[in-house]
Amino acid sequence: MEGSGKFSDYLFAKMGPPTATELPPKTTECSDAPVELTGYRRWLSDNLMLLVTLSGVLLGVVLGLSLRPLHLHGDSIMLISYPGELFMRVLKLMILPLVISSLIAGSASLNAKMNGKIALRTLVYFASTSFFNAALGIALVLLIHPGNPDLHNAEDRSTDKRAVNLLDSLLDLGRNVFPDNLFQASIQQAHTVYLPKPGIAHAFNETFNDTLVSGVEAQRQAEDLAEEVVLVRDVQYRSGTNTLGIVFFCLVFGTFLGTIGQKGQVVVDFFAAIFEVIMKMVTCVMWLTPVGISSVIAGKILSVDDLGLVMSQLMWFIVTVALGVFIYQFVVMQAIYFVVVRRNPFKFYAGLIQAMLTAFATASTAAALPITFRCMNEKLRVDPRITRFVLPIGCNINMDGTALYISVASIFIAQMSGMVLGFGELLTVLLTATAASMSSASVPSAALVLLLVVLTAIDAPVQDVTLLFAVDWFVDRIRTTNNMLGDCYTAAIVEELSRKELMALDAASVNYPDMPAGTPNGHSHDGGLLEGQTELTMTDSVVVDMSAVMNNVNLQQEHSNRRV
Repeated sequence: MEGSGKFSDYLFAKMGPPTATELPPKTTECSDAPVELTGYRRWLSDNLMLLVTLSGVLLGVVLGLSLRPLHLHGDSIMLISYPGELFMRVLKLMILPLVISSLIAGSASLNAKMNGKIALRTLVYFASTSFFNAALGIALVLLIHPGNPDLHNAEDRSTDKRAVNLLDSLLDLGRNVFPDNLFQASIQQAHTVYLPKPGIAHAFNETFNDTLVSGVEAQRQAEDLAEEVVLVRDVQYRSGTNTLGIVFFCLVFGTFLGTIGQKGQVVVDFFAAIFEVIMKMVTCVMWLTPVGISSVIAGKILSVDDLGLVMSQLMWFIVTVALGVFIYQFVVMQAIYFVVVRRNPFKFYAGLIQAMLTAFATASTAAALPITFRCMNEKLRVDPRITRFVLPIGCNINMDGTALYISVASIFIAQMSGMVLGFGELLTVLLTATAASMSSASVPSAALVLLLVVLTAIDAPVQDVTLLFAVDWFVDRIRTTNNMLGDCYTAAIVEELSRKELMALDAASVNYPDMPAGTPNGHSHDGGLLEGQTELTMTDSVVVDMSAVMNNVNLQQEHSNRRV
């Protein structure tokens, strides 16, 4: 210590006192010092992206309503919608790499037991909120009774007897969760269709070709055979990313990746880097929001034939759905957040307005997923390990707004047809709407297909779904905000419920900075303790090796004494 002090005194004596020219400049004289914004300038800087998104929504509404009196040609409407189409394509382009990288990096950063707990809490919360929204929709539609039999139009009826049932939807859900080809899951989804039995169709062709009959007789035979046609199930593939299958594979892959130690760390870093790159790309794309969102909304408004007539006829239906969305967003969701998290829920809600406006404009939770990640991680500071785990799953399973919409729409159609639903039918709607919503695809107007399942379950007229096509472009945007906000609030609530496990993982990473990821809690790969370890069990079965911690402290003290 004395030698070190003498050397420092000698060094400073040789350097001499600083001259006037060597004095550091004052802080006020430094031109490179950042100027801290205050007042309204700071507010504008913090909320610039939100204002840009809001301006795009308002501009699209004003532009669409202003151009409607001109009765533009279809080509003109297509050109107006074209920038919005490109904007949607760019957002959808980022969905697949974002989901893959976020799930693998997020699940690999947690141990297998932690992944199981988070997944269980997430799925239970998703199912509970979907069930509640379906019950809320049933209560509102029975109370308001928007279905008017005068709206029933016989011309809208068709002879399409499409066979749809809940069993097929649930089986298709399982087929998509467990894909047989990962590359095919990137571009196609499995679904069940009903086709005529090949033998009957072949017999009809032979009868028609071999029999010389008049045109009237041929038509009569065709009608008779058509009534006897037997439809059989056939599993086919349709265009569209099977996100459920990719989510399942990435969860399993990431979970096992976190168990192989340092050998898998390079793969974890690779996917974490991909996630960071995608988020930077999202930041650049967001500056195109005013043009893209205004183009999407203006094109939808201009494409409706008679906007005033449709809105006036189905106004009570729109009001019922909007009221349910309002009650859930501003009452139920905020109450759950306050009770669990014990923080101001409306401050959390305000941080999600930009993502909500994007979901409203694109009518797709998946398309708004990049913006949702940006709001949750950068503005609201939710743990990235939770957001990377919950948000990709939520955009495919958690469809709170869809459950509410399906229950309202199915009873609305039954009311138009003069049907009186009993307790059994209402219970069927409740359970079927909940199950169907969790198998919904995160694409615009996907709920209309699921609505056929519920209508078939209660024996309501399936053909009357065509009446809702005219307003689904607007109602779809309202319910999509429920879906997106439900995912975000789920992530915040799951983070709070998993606080102890996350803190234990953080403590383990601090105590073992060099410990391989595949040996959590210092255990060897064969399940036993390493030599010389003494384990101390903490909350949620997280084991911390106190002897190793004390050895590290002693080594650091000895090393410092040697340097002195």
